[in-house]
Amino acid sequence: MEIQLWKEILTPYELAVEELTLKFRHIMKEYKEADLYSPIEEVSGRVKKISSILEKAQKKNIPIDEIEENLQDIAGIRIICQFVEDIYDVVDIIKSRSDMRVIGEKDYISHQKESGYRSYHVIVEYKVETIKGHKTIPVEIQIRTMAMNFWATIEHSLQYKYRQGIPEHIRKRLNAASEAILKLDQEMSSIHGEIMDAQNSFTVKANIVADILNNLQSLYKVANKREIVKIQDEFYRIYQIGDLDQLQKFKKELDIIAEGYRAQVAR
Repeated sequence: MEIQLWKEILTPYELAVEELTLKFRHIMKEYKEADLYSPIEEVSGRVKKISSILEKAQKKNIPIDEIEENLQDIAGIRIICQFVEDIYDVVDIIKSRSDMRVIGEKDYISHQKESGYRSYHVIVEYKVETIKGHKTIPVEIQIRTMAMNFWATIEHSLQYKYRQGIPEHIRKRLNAASEAILKLDQEMSSIHGEIMDAQNSFTVKANIVADILNNLQSLYKVANKREIVKIQDEFYRIYQIGDLDQLQKFKKELDIIAEGYRAQVAR
């Protein structure tokens, strides 16, 4: 098959990856803007290289002209989560959407592979619009924790290096590492609540500080400079103490001051 034809074939897959990556990142943004914990920590996407497609087709004895019908992972999205529990929340999000349809799934977390590989795979059908019309693309979405992803990345690199099979002594070490990562994920899940509280507290504080700084910036344009310096010094004092309640109280008082100045300007 000519290279130019390959590019034409893969263009809709590239579009699907671009659109889905953007959509999942927007989900993250929506959670954060609503001051909610996002089960999605990171999103990336890729379209398989032609060499990888040909290699997999050869391995599975798939004729070149039947590749699109028989390979469902030409387009891939990877979603990274903090906790194992988040993975199943992301699966529910995917299943609830109307812009993609789940046509297959494999839970390699509850039923990990013999190699030690753990991840959750969802195959969806996603429709894209091109200059030649619409096309429905199969996309493989891999969902895993940061720890699972670290192991999978190393294992993938070794698979690439040892084409004929990873040596047994390295395989044993990989299995041992997989068990360690399983224990790590379990340990993180056991303190899930404490970690969530800490992260939520940090997010709330960051949002309050951002609002205060925005108000101060606005006041610089209309208020007395000495008064602004005094307010700013008070903000730094409270911020250094680190008391969230005092910070929230200061924000409310500053909101009232800022609203008063805005009312004067509007007259």
